[in-house]
Amino acid sequence: MNACDATLDDAIPDRFGTNSFVEDQELQSLLKLYLPRDLWDHLKPHLHRLGELTGGVLDSLAHTADHNPPTLEHRTRTGKDFQRIIKHPAYVEMERLAFSEFGLAAMSHRGGVLGWDSPLPAAAKYALTFLFVQAEFGLCCPVSMTDSLTRTLRKFGDPALAQRYLPALTSQDLDALAQGAMFMTEQGAGSDIAATATIARRDGDAWTLTGDKWFCSNPDAALAMVLARVEDAPEGMRGISLFLLPRRLEDGSPNSYRIIRLKDKLGTRSMASGEIRLEGASAYLVGELGRGFVQMADMMNNSRLSNGVRAAGMMRRAAAESLYIARHRKAFGRRLIDMPLMQRQLAKIMLPGEQARTMMFQAADALRRSDAGDSNAYALVRILTPMLKFRACRDARRVTGDAMEVRGGCGYIEEWGDARLVRDSHLGSIWEGTSNIVALDVIRAIVRENSLAVLQDHLSTLLQQAALHPAVHSRLLALIADVSKLAEEAAATGEERLARQAASALYHLSSAVAMAWEASKTGSLRRMVLAQLVILHRLSPRDPLKPDSDAGVRMLFDDSAGGQPATLCLLDH
Repeated sequence: MNACDATLDDAIPDRFGTNSFVEDQELQSLLKLYLPRDLWDHLKPHLHRLGELTGGVLDSLAHTADHNPPTLEHRTRTGKDFQRIIKHPAYVEMERLAFSEFGLAAMSHRGGVLGWDSPLPAAAKYALTFLFVQAEFGLCCPVSMTDSLTRTLRKFGDPALAQRYLPALTSQDLDALAQGAMFMTEQGAGSDIAATATIARRDGDAWTLTGDKWFCSNPDAALAMVLARVEDAPEGMRGISLFLLPRRLEDGSPNSYRIIRLKDKLGTRSMASGEIRLEGASAYLVGELGRGFVQMADMMNNSRLSNGVRAAGMMRRAAAESLYIARHRKAFGRRLIDMPLMQRQLAKIMLPGEQARTMMFQAADALRRSDAGDSNAYALVRILTPMLKFRACRDARRVTGDAMEVRGGCGYIEEWGDARLVRDSHLGSIWEGTSNIVALDVIRAIVRENSLAVLQDHLSTLLQQAALHPAVHSRLLALIADVSKLAEEAAATGEERLARQAASALYHLSSAVAMAWEASKTGSLRRMVLAQLVILHRLSPRDPLKPDSDAGVRMLFDDSAGGQPATLCLLDH
């Protein structure tokens, strides 16, 4: 390498080739906290392998697939009507990594994935997804929908129907694999599921579906969950039922529906999304007639939780890139990371991502306990899921944009990953419920599931288990009461205008308490600083004309601060 090359390397830091797991010490500490020790030891080499791929090969594949989106073929070269979606080889290789090598869609449903003899807990699956999405967001949608469809089919489907399709849904052999999808959105209905116009008609022991679905990701999936209104059923939600739609019939012939066109999307360009026209397509009833939305909500909530995990992963990628640049680039004779304004910008990038990471693990642990039959844990999952989906997906849009700015002009160029992160991040707050819809679902969980009382108990338990500075402990106790009062008012009065404010306050409170608990358990000073920055900047009154204290921000980037106890208090600065 000549001198010119060396100067250029110094001027434009390139993180490519970094192991995303090895460099993330916080992730390793948290996994030791949230996973059993034997499982942590078992998964370490797999996490190391995925971290290496994420920082190199997988990132290159994602870049190639993003610039070579799928295309729709309607006929064979001999003129036979036969639809298929042509995927770039880079995308197909990513499918192999996600579905086959790492078994991300299968690991929650059977043993044997990654050499573990039983289904892996949600914390393990989300940790792996968290790493994978730092390179590729689009493919994580089909992975999540396959996982979620399998869960819903097992929970509500006729046992014989489930048994027929579960082996293919959980296969790690790409030739045998049946990917899943969710066809719910209609042009005239949007988020108003009661306005669904697709009609289901009984045909002997089977059903046929007729209608248009407007936004269908992974449209050539082998199986899709579809909402439809049963012919002559009551209006509103009571007329909506859930159906399993196979791409091919039992004799191998194509089912009676067509992909009309593929969407030209802002982001997630690697993965196909399209419009579906159902033309008397054969389908199977899943669960009870008239309870379609309740049953689909189970799949949707699992997908929403995955969506929050993906937002957390994208924010981690944005923060990691920004920190790398700041440490390796100099301006005006100083490293960027030593400059106070850059430290403030980096803190604003880091904080939402760390909140989302904590809430991801909190939700994963609650899901584990819920699946084991803990009814309180179910109520906790019901409120944590929309909270994470609402706040993390909105935060990711800003965080990825701020990270692009840290890279400067190169960040705006498609050769780098920043633009793709920005484009992909905007889908999270639209997919599976817009921000307004999901904020209202937080309130719905309070009203219908008594989730606020369960959340209060959970946060109080975390506080009891944490070794905190007395002032921090006292402030968090007071915040639990204040935030709960706001949430109770939003739930009791039905004031929609309070839904977003209450959902954000609950999210910030929950993340601050949980991060403080994590810090006390792991001894992480930085995590305790981050918890208190949430209190100071998200949950406390602030005079916009009064200079801010930078004590906590400086501590995040002061390597010598690591010797201080994790029980420190910043609240009086």
